[in-house]
Amino acid sequence: MRANQDSLLDSFLPHMPDVGRYQAALRELHQTWRLIEASAKMNCPAEARMLLPAVVATRTNLGQLEEALVAKLVSEKVQQVLGEAATRAQYALDLLVRNLFERTADVGFLATDVDLCRFAAGLDDDHERAQARLAAYRDKYTVYDDILVLAPDGRVLVQADAGAHLAASDDPLVAQTLQADGYLETFRATDLRPGQARALVYSQAMRHPETNVPAAVLCLSFRFEHEMAAIFAAYGDRAGRANMLLLDAERRVISSADPLWIPAGVRVPAPPQQADGDAQNDGQQAHVLLFAGRAYLASIFASGGYQGYPGPAGWTSQVMVPLDLAFDSARAGSGGIDATEPRLLQGLLSHADSFNPALHALLSAVTAATHGIKRIVWNGKVTTSVEAHAGNGGNERHDKGDGGAARLGTILDQITETGQRSDAVFSRSIRDLYRTVLASSMRAAEFTSQLLVDMLDRSLYERANDCRWWALASQLRHGLLDADAARRAQAIGAVLKTINALYTVYSRLFVYDRSGVVIAATGSQDVVGARIDGGTLSSVCKLRDPGEHHVEPFAPSAFYGGRPTFIYHAAIRDPEREQAVVGGIGIVFDGATELANMLASGVAGRPGMHAFFCAPDGRVLCSTDPAIGAGTPLGLEPGLLDAAMEDGASVSRIVTWRGQYCVAACTAASGYREFRAGAHREEPVLAVLLQTFGLLRDDAALDAALEPARIESVPEGGRAVALFHAQGALMALDAACVVEAVPFARVKKAPGPDARIGMLDIDLPGQPRAFVWVFDLARLMGGRGAVATPHSQVLLVRKDGRAVGLLVDDVHSVQQFDASQSAPLGLAGGTRPLSKGLIKANGGAVLIQELDIGTIFAALLVSKEATV
Repeated sequence: MRANQDSLLDSFLPHMPDVGRYQAALRELHQTWRLIEASAKMNCPAEARMLLPAVVATRTNLGQLEEALVAKLVSEKVQQVLGEAATRAQYALDLLVRNLFERTADVGFLATDVDLCRFAAGLDDDHERAQARLAAYRDKYTVYDDILVLAPDGRVLVQADAGAHLAASDDPLVAQTLQADGYLETFRATDLRPGQARALVYSQAMRHPETNVPAAVLCLSFRFEHEMAAIFAAYGDRAGRANMLLLDAERRVISSADPLWIPAGVRVPAPPQQADGDAQNDGQQAHVLLFAGRAYLASIFASGGYQGYPGPAGWTSQVMVPLDLAFDSARAGSGGIDATEPRLLQGLLSHADSFNPALHALLSAVTAATHGIKRIVWNGKVTTSVEAHAGNGGNERHDKGDGGAARLGTILDQITETGQRSDAVFSRSIRDLYRTVLASSMRAAEFTSQLLVDMLDRSLYERANDCRWWALASQLRHGLLDADAARRAQAIGAVLKTINALYTVYSRLFVYDRSGVVIAATGSQDVVGARIDGGTLSSVCKLRDPGEHHVEPFAPSAFYGGRPTFIYHAAIRDPEREQAVVGGIGIVFDGATELANMLASGVAGRPGMHAFFCAPDGRVLCSTDPAIGAGTPLGLEPGLLDAAMEDGASVSRIVTWRGQYCVAACTAASGYREFRAGAHREEPVLAVLLQTFGLLRDDAALDAALEPARIESVPEGGRAVALFHAQGALMALDAACVVEAVPFARVKKAPGPDARIGMLDIDLPGQPRAFVWVFDLARLMGGRGAVATPHSQVLLVRKDGRAVGLLVDDVHSVQQFDASQSAPLGLAGGTRPLSKGLIKANGGAVLIQELDIGTIFAALLVSKEATV
């Protein structure tokens, strides 16, 4: 383990100047602790003999914490870089695979197109009509740059690109496709796309409508380079400090986000491959890769496929980050944390044990060390106050002399100062660690929200294309003109049933006539004969050409069983008169299923993560949270959604939601290709990610953590008072009656009667080692029992040779106050009997309740058996 840690530091620490500065500062403080230790031994050995073991233990502990902190800083920064790279790699490949899955469905469906199959089989010789049909398909499904139909001998029968002059192909994929049971996916150079170094072609056999034997081959040429450019633009590093690559099975670059940096065709090293679903890279091992004389961190992702489609064989996505740029502070950014209100950030970080246990453990250890230093100084200050307490009834302390006490006071001041400096460096570095973790979470949430709207837009792009394409089907266009109502309904219903069987993303397809009466539908027939909404019918009849569509607002619909969804419509036109609308087709998107699947893929089982599709007004369209159904207000601050709509980019913030601290990220859908572009705008949709971290904390507790009380002491000559926290308030005891404070962890739990909670094994001055009872001060004062925390302390107090321990929340300081600052308490109703007065500190701005040691012992009925 130590060897791995040293290797990690050797590899990455030289590239992290901010961590190096923390390490240097902590090592300097370590030397200061040594100097304090040496100074105490030389200048006041007698007075410091009880102090030195604690100082040595503190120095040793802080040294170990320094090593742990530096290692954690390095580890978290490495994991942040790898995690972000892995997220980018996963989302890029996932989007590509989902897109290519749609292409496999397209080629299978278009290969069965009746009009095209008749032409391919020689049953229809209208070449112009066939070419127009291919062109119409390509114009709607703009992911293709060309579509071809080839004879079995390779002759080009028809091609969507009317300007192309390809007569025939010698590519073996023609013969291979004719022999295949389904589609073929080919990625390489091909004479089907002359002038291109490579092409991604989907091909499938077209069968004779009468004999069912293969009659031709349909080839769809995918706009691969265009698609990769769009993916790189969305998920690549816009700052240019990392490169995103698509690799083949031999780790050769297929496409590069920056081909001038890493060109296509070169072979690159890759880290051990992550399994599908592991791309969040939580705790993944870092591997430094060398490529072209430069060191890199990299994350690679291999897709597990989508709905049974595996994606092209061996393809992986990889993000490579140069080591010299990976930890640039400008690259890391703050993720919006700087704008977070301090109390909100403090409350979220109080739940660090849930989202980063290792970091929380480190923080707890540093906090414990800080409290240990405070306790050392507090005990030392109690000791040096002996002169002020000389002669106080029954106190058995002895004056150590002016010089020794003064020198010890100086040592304590040095300990205080060095402890504060140590705490400041540790706190600042841990704060930066938390910022690193939270910024990483916020960026990951932004990426996920962007992925969700990208998936949504790409899916709805296909839906808009489908309805427009199916509206061109000759069976529907001629069918609506059939005067025989029964035959018309049967013929149209058969076509819709065939289509719906191939496209399971639709809950229902239906066709209606010019008056809006539904003629035929898939699924339940209860909608046949019903009329569509008048506004929808009017919009469909006004569509100017086959390239337009109409989408109903996301709302409950009788065509979807009363549930809300998107319904896309296109006009069906007279086969002889293109401008004459004879009816329309409606396709009902299975929103409840498909939207939920998209959201679930984004959440991917991550604990505390919730995903939503929302309208700009915060109305939920779909949710991964069963308690928040469609139509329910999300209840998130409107500023987040407004910012996403205005900026057109992903936005993330730390917010409160449903009584919890959350990281929230939001992205507005901006479209895909021509979808959401131009004059026709789709209904605006946003994806919202909420990662919950824990319940809201009490404001008073957070205020106390953010603004600790500072008490002003009189310069000299006053009465020494030991201050501490109990019951959420600042309290005091005369320092003369206090022996020392010890951590509550030393108490041996042995609950007794009343307020007794255990026993403490101690050394009392002038007496043999003994056990004393420890009492819960909060219960003694009539309140609820204290809840012990890692900061809880036990004050060992004495009077007349007897001693007890009092459980308090924490020690504060030892101060001097003059008599004018004390005011007695009367015995009016509600006055706590253990209190003898109030100390007015800081000019009366802070009131400190002073307890009376005599009253405490009297209340406990302490006898000689109080010490055992």
